[in-house]
Amino acid sequence: MGRRLYIETFGCQMNVLDTQLVLGQLRAQGYQVVDTPDDADIVLYNTCSVREHAEQKVWSRLGELRATKQQRPNLVIGVIGCMAEREGTGLFRRYPHVNILCGPAELDKLPAMLHNAVVTSAKPSDTDHVSHSGRRRQVALMASTTRRSSTLAATDDHLENLDLSRSVSSTDDVSQAYVRITRGCNKFCTYCVVPYTRGPEVHRPPQNIIDEVIKLADAGAREVTLLGQTVNHYAYRHPDARVTSFADLLYRIHEATPALPRLRFVTSFPRDFTDAALQAMRDCPRICHYLHIPAQSGSDRILKLMNRGYTARQYLDLIDRAKSMMPDISLATDFIVGFPTETEDDHRRSMDLLRYCRFKNSFIFKYSPRPGTIAIDRFEDDVPEPDKRRRNNELLAVQQEVSAENNRQMIGKRVEVIIEGESKLTSRQAKADPSFVDLTIAGNKPAHPHLSPTVTQLIARTRGDQIVCVDGGPFLKGQLLRVQITDSQSLTLFGKLIAD
Repeated sequence: MGRRLYIETFGCQMNVLDTQLVLGQLRAQGYQVVDTPDDADIVLYNTCSVREHAEQKVWSRLGELRATKQQRPNLVIGVIGCMAEREGTGLFRRYPHVNILCGPAELDKLPAMLHNAVVTSAKPSDTDHVSHSGRRRQVALMASTTRRSSTLAATDDHLENLDLSRSVSSTDDVSQAYVRITRGCNKFCTYCVVPYTRGPEVHRPPQNIIDEVIKLADAGAREVTLLGQTVNHYAYRHPDARVTSFADLLYRIHEATPALPRLRFVTSFPRDFTDAALQAMRDCPRICHYLHIPAQSGSDRILKLMNRGYTARQYLDLIDRAKSMMPDISLATDFIVGFPTETEDDHRRSMDLLRYCRFKNSFIFKYSPRPGTIAIDRFEDDVPEPDKRRRNNELLAVQQEVSAENNRQMIGKRVEVIIEGESKLTSRQAKADPSFVDLTIAGNKPAHPHLSPTVTQLIARTRGDQIVCVDGGPFLKGQLLRVQITDSQSLTLFGKLIAD
């Protein structure tokens, strides 16, 4: 039996993809993935530094493992991802029982680091740091490297091999899959640590991206999401000086994957979203009409302090152009409340922007100073916590109102959804719905001779990224089906499967 590995992922979709790629490599080397740390020989935490709350969870997990390490000294504990990069080797002083630190730009080294950590007789390598409890500490952080190019050929970019090595087995669920198109960020928003933990932008060669999407579509992917910290800033410069833009890439992927029903992307940066990219979304029927495009604030003064590079009016102009080209477009955004010096007038401007844009949802966060960012050195965190909390709640209340209105307008409509799985909130016994049984015979799934009258609440997602609860069977997971919207709440739609 191979060594048993437990990994827990915190943060964004990019971290989820990193975990998937790392697991693919480790499985190929014989590692067995287990469901709990108690069953593992190796425990890895893939971490996030963007929000303080995510870091606190990791600190808690590491604290819980201190006693476990004393009882099981051969347990290998690793911290990978953005938090490892930001904390650096100082993390060892706080948690000396940790064996491995690996930043997100060094994940291709992780298999070798694990090997060196678990095999005490291994020869020293360039990742060896210090010795602890009879095992070598392994460290691979971007701070010690010189990888600063914004566009790298596949043969020069060592981390590209992590994406290229992606394997898809018959047991993998790839119905909804992620594909990275760019890594890192060059924006240097004053509140954000990402440029320092993930490094500068590196744009992947377009053919590598297309080949990966084709591989996933051939394996049964129904929806592929292209990922990047600023995904629409993609611009790959070829050796002959040609440039493949983000719009070019969308057209090429759409043309190369006719069997892929859905293509989407996150996260977009407002300043760089071109009309050409909007036209690609409009012209390619299998690209979802959905944009997650963080505003962060509706105040020009605060946007300038954040170093966002656009005004509220420019943001609204982009939203207007998107709605003009795609009247059915669905929008999501991010806001930070309580940024240093934010006034009640600044806050009101954010609420006005939210009402104007009619976002389907907003991710709203209270500002918290993040070590290593420009803001923590430049600005005093001077907005009192009670004001941050109140403004956060007020913005959430406006979004809830807008979402409820948006969702009420969906009642009665028939929409395509992808079934993501069973709801974590409820599963109930009910009389089998006739239309549901009909679906099992209508080509979506062969009729099951032992179909139970149990009706489970499933979670589905529209092309516009709206969440829909429907009753059905767990075997529908990953399928594209039609539903009729029958009811709504502020955050959720409710629908009934239909057989057309």
